[in-house]
Amino acid sequence: MDSTTTSIFVFGIYLIFVGAGFLLIPNILLPLFRFPKTDEPWIRVMAILILIIAYFYLVAAHHTIVPIFWATVYGRFFVFLGFTVLVLTKKSQPMLLIFGIVDALGAMWTLLTLLS
Repeated sequence: MDSTTTSIFVFGIYLIFVGAGFLLIPNILLPLFRFPKTDEPWIRVMAILILIIAYFYLVAAHHTIVPIFWATVYGRFFVFLGFTVLVLTKKSQPMLLIFGIVDALGAMWTLLTLLS
């Protein structure tokens, strides 16, 4: 597994943990990030989408699908930008930036490996 594939694989595993956590124990995790507990279905819908994206990352890594690697770089930087806008416009708690920063760092790791 080369370094780019490794970065995509590792990010896919990270997404599995995030998705599974918000699917199975959202009301334990949400307060850790200063979000209110919820019984609404949106958190589990989001978690399922995260798990599907994680699966896409793992398949892309397994098959070394380089165009998808590039797409993830742009997508993860967009996540960081989007989360930053949500926080700056006070539509979300500042703790959301933790997830955006992880996405940006993962994107940077993949980008640097793609360019090397």
